[in-house]
Amino acid sequence: MTRRALISVYDKSGLETLLPCLSSYGFEIIASGGTAQRIGELGYICIETSRFTGYPESPHGLVKTLHPKIHGGLMLDPNDPNDQKYMHQQGIVPIHLLIANLYPFEATATRKKVTLRHAAENIDVGGSALIRAAAKAALLTGRVTVLTDPSQYMSFLEEMKNNEGEISDKSRRRLAKEAFALTSRYDAAIREYFSSFGDD
Repeated sequence: MTRRALISVYDKSGLETLLPCLSSYGFEIIASGGTAQRIGELGYICIETSRFTGYPESPHGLVKTLHPKIHGGLMLDPNDPNDQKYMHQQGIVPIHLLIANLYPFEATATRKKVTLRHAAENIDVGGSALIRAAAKAALLTGRVTVLTDPSQYMSFLEEMKNNEGEISDKSRRRLAKEAFALTSRYDAAIREYFSSFGDD
């Protein structure tokens, strides 16, 4: 079975260390707009999400990864007969690795003279949904690995190299918990910022 990695990152640091490893283990790479461009600049081939889903990104990139072929690829279990049938009928293929991080809402919102609209524009919806989907799948089926910060890349690469391209269930669960911790902090920062505006 072809292994697939979906990469959709605001912070693109560390991609140059990840991509050689993923390539060496035969991962097919799917990537959203700016990430796909950066991957190409680094000399690697990927499939843009718009080509993967058959839908172009919306203006301003508001809708890129919110699609059944992506979320189904993360969350559905090809080893479950009912999921397998549905995936086949809908043209959904498994995605095994998610590498995603979020728009810097907190850093943006704390700048001087930032407008409410600009702060709202930096609320990451698609990235949060991806991270939650992949983390849930990791806990449900042990099939998906989710990386949410460049600081995780080195230990991931070391484990891959030491285990012939595989990640342990223990590591998947740990990374899933870290992913949920990230989205929890992110949502808390959004709530705290907008609570200061009251109900007017």
